[in-house]
Amino acid sequence: MNPLIRNIGALGVALFTTFAATQSLADSKSSKAVKPAISYSKTANTITTRDGVQLYYKDWGPKDGPVVTFSHGWPLSSDSWESQMIFLASRGYRVVAHDRRGHGRSSQPWDGNDMDHYADDLAAVIKALDLKDVTLVGFSTGGGEVARYIGRHGTDRVKKAALISAVTPLMLKTGTNPGGVALEVFDGIRKGSLENRSQLYLDIASGPFFGFNRPDAEPSQGLIQSFWAQGMQGGHKNTYDSIAAFSATDFCGDLKKFDVPTLIVHGSDDQIVPIDNSARAAAKIVRNARLVIYPGAPHGLADTHKEQLNQDLLKFLQD
Repeated sequence: MNPLIRNIGALGVALFTTFAATQSLADSKSSKAVKPAISYSKTANTITTRDGVQLYYKDWGPKDGPVVTFSHGWPLSSDSWESQMIFLASRGYRVVAHDRRGHGRSSQPWDGNDMDHYADDLAAVIKALDLKDVTLVGFSTGGGEVARYIGRHGTDRVKKAALISAVTPLMLKTGTNPGGVALEVFDGIRKGSLENRSQLYLDIASGPFFGFNRPDAEPSQGLIQSFWAQGMQGGHKNTYDSIAAFSATDFCGDLKKFDVPTLIVHGSDDQIVPIDNSARAAAKIVRNARLVIYPGAPHGLADTHKEQLNQDLLKFLQD
């Protein structure tokens, strides 16, 4: 296995979204007091943001059903949520998921690959489809997107939130976050992306992401190839910039603004986003959060533990 990936697994690194390393801490600031203005245009399967980015989205299930939105992780697309979307849509829920800018079938802009833009894009989707009483669900980087959305746009349209294997509150090791992951690890991911991102994605998926590097693991070539295909569909510049977003954005201020029921789900064996400095820390910040830990589960638990997650999400929605 690539030494870089062994290093990622050993350090419990995380792999999820934004600016270049030198810019990252500047973008780390939590939310702004004034809600940003959101403008958009909409076609059958795309929404165009105010800066001209076309966001591809899926809108499944009955249009009058309770609404759940899904924000995906790095370097994936909305396809990564299909197990959860089919499960909930078949039970009467309206499920909506978009491909983040620079990922999947959405536009690949040169600039704007940062968490504030990601949150504003989510707001554009919600506004364009006039979604209300929404349950926001975010995985990994998508959990950061959900947090920044609430930080910037509030909860007027939000009923509940769920953070799954999320990067919140801050991944990067700093003077005030000594339990975080060292900058050198993320620099290594950037280096691997520039040298051969195709191999990087294969190594991540066949190693720590799904826990396939564990002695008792049963690797699934289907999951590995799906991860690779989704990653390669994204723009190289976009996914490269995203590394700083998921690693260096500080979401503490955003999490403090959560005022809706919140479910936090994390695997105890997450080698990508180590649980102690993420889920356990976030649960102490979000008021009345419910923390659910899956013993032995890896980062990609939405696939490896999809039946358990589907049931937990359904129960959370029904409560």
